[in-house]
Amino acid sequence: MLSGIQHFSFCRRQWALIHIEKQWDENVRTVEGNIIHQKAHNNMFDEKRKNIIISRGMPIYSNSLGTSGECDIVEFHKADDGINLVGEEGLYQVFPIEYKRGKEKEEDADRLQLAAQAMCLEEMLSCQIKEGYLYYHEIRRRTKVIVDNELRQKVYEMFIEMHQMFERKYTPKVKRAKRCNACSLKNICLPQLNSVSTVQEYMNRMLGEDNE
Repeated sequence: MLSGIQHFSFCRRQWALIHIEKQWDENVRTVEGNIIHQKAHNNMFDEKRKNIIISRGMPIYSNSLGTSGECDIVEFHKADDGINLVGEEGLYQVFPIEYKRGKEKEEDADRLQLAAQAMCLEEMLSCQIKEGYLYYHEIRRRTKVIVDNELRQKVYEMFIEMHQMFERKYTPKVKRAKRCNACSLKNICLPQLNSVSTVQEYMNRMLGEDNE
């Protein structure tokens, strides 16, 4: 799944629990995120606004990346240097827009997901996409993302790594970090228990506590 690149960037173990072991749990963040995405994906509201065509919940795929998914919104802006669209007059430039519940983050997880969407659209539509937008619900505005070569290379390398891990059915060990507290899979992952490196160390620690 294309959306898996965000999980993978956030935490390899989280990605493996969701996409390999098929485990999931909800928290406030995931529920709010689902509500926001359901509104964005409502196909009843595809529309035109002057020189802009807005498509919601658009299915996308890439054979080169080996992935598929959906775009929250794809906007087609009429432009002289764009592409042809079936049934439409003129040429259009393509802009993917991804909706997120929070606000802009320092890490690349959201930008990588948007860049992957742009790469899928380029392959499907034979176009070039230089930028897209992340709409953050908390601050209620769009943030422009430049889809440059560095971001594209990260996307490509991550999908290679994801495919390799998926083929091996490999779930990484816990690497406890501050982000664990916000993870919806905390009660499944159990970072406190899994951070113990061996069964012997766990037994020694438990026996030591009993003897105190």
